Amino acid sequence: MTPPQAGRKAIVVVLLTVFIDTTGFGITLPVMPELLRDLTGKGLAQAAIVNGWLTFAFALTSFFCAPLLGNLSDRFGRRPVLLFSLLAFGLDYLVMGFAPTLGWLFAGRIVAGVAGASYTPAYAYIADISPPEKRAQNFGLVGAAFGLGFIAGPAIGGLLGELGPRAPFIIAGVLALCNFLFGYFALPETLAVEARRPFDWSRANPLGTLQQMRHFPFVLRLLLITFLWQLAMEVLPTTWAFYTMLKFDWSEVAVGYSLAFVGVIMAITQGGLTRVLIPRLGGERNSALLGLFVGVLSFLGYAFSSTGWMIYACMLTYFIVGLTYPSLNALMSRRIPASAQGELQGGVASLYSLSIIIGPPLFSSTLGYFSGGPAPIYFPGAAFVVAALLAACGVALLAAARETPASAS
Repeated sequence: MTPPQAGRKAIVVVLLTVFIDTTGFGITLPVMPELLRDLTGKGLAQAAIVNGWLTFAFALTSFFCAPLLGNLSDRFGRRPVLLFSLLAFGLDYLVMGFAPTLGWLFAGRIVAGVAGASYTPAYAYIADISPPEKRAQNFGLVGAAFGLGFIAGPAIGGLLGELGPRAPFIIAGVLALCNFLFGYFALPETLAVEARRPFDWSRANPLGTLQQMRHFPFVLRLLLITFLWQLAMEVLPTTWAFYTMLKFDWSEVAVGYSLAFVGVIMAITQGGLTRVLIPRLGGERNSALLGLFVGVLSFLGYAFSSTGWMIYACMLTYFIVGLTYPSLNALMSRRIPASAQGELQGGVASLYSLSIIIGPPLFSSTLGYFSGGPAPIYFPGAAFVVAALLAACGVALLAAARETPASAS
């Protein structure tokens, strides 16, 4: 058991780590289109397609390696895995910042995919040190830290973009390496030696946890809905900068400010509104249904917006859309025994990786085809229509789902 003082220190350090890591990631988003245009010599529509495949390379590698790292953290502790992740991401950003060719960008993304992001070990930290009654609250704090990092990062990246498309990547790399040093000296280990288990290759695979969920049919349906939602949401990080530049001629600074605005809403929703709104809306199921439905409207709003202010109006829906994921997760968590909670979260993580594998090439190719390809019409918003259809399938599945009694713990 982690001492309370060590637990509080770990929470603070993990939140700072997630904030700094997210800030570094957000710094690079506004300038990625310009960097890809420099390296490929092509226009925005073609660069969007390349960006989708870069993300695909990262996600595919992460899909196979994330379970491996998770099992290694059970064997050797959370701290070394998280530090390895931060170090690898710092090197990845520097490689991308100095990349002379497109192949170097792909190499950097693959290295980062092997390490995975810092969020998985961060959530493991929180689970280690949080009592059950405070776990959701502390998970919400991680989401708030992510949102705050997403406020600072894109805004800084948009400003640094004035120095050239490579400068934000170099700054992000330095920031990630500083984060590694900070974690090395400040981050305590939270997994006691006696609680660790031997490494088992049979469990270190991307589908093992999902296979265990076949014992909970209703949870499997909710997992499918969660996957559809996660896949639909991939349209935003994949196409946002390219779409807004193509349709509204936004600059890197404008893109950065818009992403920072989303980060503000995420921080407010994850940090406080979730605990207030879900009970008032009648529970997790109603909240998830409403979030999915409003998500459909939001995607369609992005697709058919004709001016920039409409984009900001659509962003305001995230005060409701942000309820979707925590509501679905709570619905699933309450219907399986305590001994299967870890398996559930592993299954959710696997589906998230799978959505990152499928989503970027799907949405970037759709954007490229309807923006500069041989499509019969010019319609840059087509990718958001695809996302709306995926979310609508989730609405239909959840509306038709019959709730079953929660399993005994």
